[in-house]
Amino acid sequence: MAKNSMNLEGKNVLIQTVTFFYTGEVVEETSKHIKLNKAAWIADTGRFSKALEKSVFDEVEPFPKPVYVMKSAIVATTEIETLPREQK
Repeated sequence: MAKNSMNLEGKNVLIQTVTFFYTGEVVEETSKHIKLNKAAWIADTGRFSKALEKSVFDEVEPFPKPVYVMKSAIVATTEIETLPREQK
């Protein structure tokens, strides 16, 4: 595990950055980034607590390939049950 690791590997997460929300499965974590598989940009969470509880979001844009999120841009990270994979 990398120095400054949050120990999230293998977990489904919602990451809030200074500009966007992302979901994905953490497959790699270094001191500088988190790599997400099955990632999506969440353009609109809808009601936030409902989104976190049910993993249901109003607008979802899936990424076809892995995404790297820079840790320096992260505001908050939380685990979620399932990952949204369909565009809406």
